[in-house]
Amino acid sequence: MTSSMDMKNLTKKILFGMVLGLMAGLIMNALGNKGWMSVVFTDGLFHMGGKVFLASLKVLVVPLVIVSLICGTAALDDIKKLGRIGGKTVGLYLATTGLAITFALIASIIIAPGEGFSLTTDVAFQGKDAPPLIEVLINIFPTNPFKSMVEGKMLQIIVFAVLFGLSMTMAGEAGKRILSLFKDLNEVIMKMVMMMMLFAPLGVFCLVAKVFATQGLSAILPLAKYFFTVLAVLVFHAVVVYTSLFKLFTGLSARQFFKKLRNPLTVSFSTASSNATLPVTLETIEEEMGVDNSIASFTIPLGATINMDGTAIMQGVATGFIAQAYGIDLGMSDYLMVILTATLASVGTAGVPGVGLIMLAMVLKQVNLPVEGIGLILGVDRLLDMVRTSVNVTGDMMVTAVVAKSEGYMNLETFED
Repeated sequence: MTSSMDMKNLTKKILFGMVLGLMAGLIMNALGNKGWMSVVFTDGLFHMGGKVFLASLKVLVVPLVIVSLICGTAALDDIKKLGRIGGKTVGLYLATTGLAITFALIASIIIAPGEGFSLTTDVAFQGKDAPPLIEVLINIFPTNPFKSMVEGKMLQIIVFAVLFGLSMTMAGEAGKRILSLFKDLNEVIMKMVMMMMLFAPLGVFCLVAKVFATQGLSAILPLAKYFFTVLAVLVFHAVVVYTSLFKLFTGLSARQFFKKLRNPLTVSFSTASSNATLPVTLETIEEEMGVDNSIASFTIPLGATINMDGTAIMQGVATGFIAQAYGIDLGMSDYLMVILTATLASVGTAGVPGVGLIMLAMVLKQVNLPVEGIGLILGVDRLLDMVRTSVNVTGDMMVTAVVAKSEGYMNLETFED
């Protein structure tokens, strides 16, 4: 694996690429981002570089999750232990999501970002209906694991990999022979991850440059109050809530924890995708924080699928904003319904494209708010999506560290290094 010096150098290069991309994007936006400039750079080099980088990340996700999770499950060697770890993980993910939506609603009530907002647009957003909970629970179990892999259905892949790993444990010597093969495959895939990360600075530069060349800062101005309310709650949740929970349940240094998040946060910010960041998240949580693969291979892919704290925060503030913008009063029962719906939806809409806005459409319908109000916030959603994905990834790693520490599967020397 990589040395700590290699990781530090890589982090500096990625951060440099992000800052350079931000500056280049803003300069191009200020110059108009039209004609040959848009064709050659925004829709040409930046678009191609970003897409290729995203593809190189996503191509590793399915094989990485399958191989790593099979190895981790087989290494636990105890079905009861897997059930206990699963219960802790899902419980913490749902609890932090509930806290996230609660703080977001409180902030939206106090700050009132939609108060006095005059609606001047007829843009409507047609939200897809999220599948009912019973259907989601049924669809967790794959009918064809190969089809699930092709379609990237993460919950089905996780279930298949866990069952396969448990079967290997119960198969005795035959299972041990197959496990050695998967361990070798895991090493090869992690090498692929590090090869891909060599191109991360360039990929991050292209992704960030395109976003800011297209959006600029002007997209924020009409919705500045909404934008900065969401941003403030995201920062509060990441810095205060996660820090408090991490310190409470592990007793370890939260500062040390956040110091080691630089690579995953940079990649998650630039890609706005928890799944695309997954290879980097797994590499960091195991190699930098000392979490055993048997824990990380289960909790990190699960978190990338169901942990939506950042999205829940957007939903809470957006619900308050849209209600205020349309002059509709929400009662206490409405707010409780928003909290319950958004928390359950974090699992219920997992794997659905455009998950954040689809979840928001479902929440708005539950409290009888106009779904077309989503059209008002679409302009700044891409920029906020980058930040809330970083919050989601931070939550995945915090919960993983807490579960690993409670089970004695965390190397404290590696964490403190």
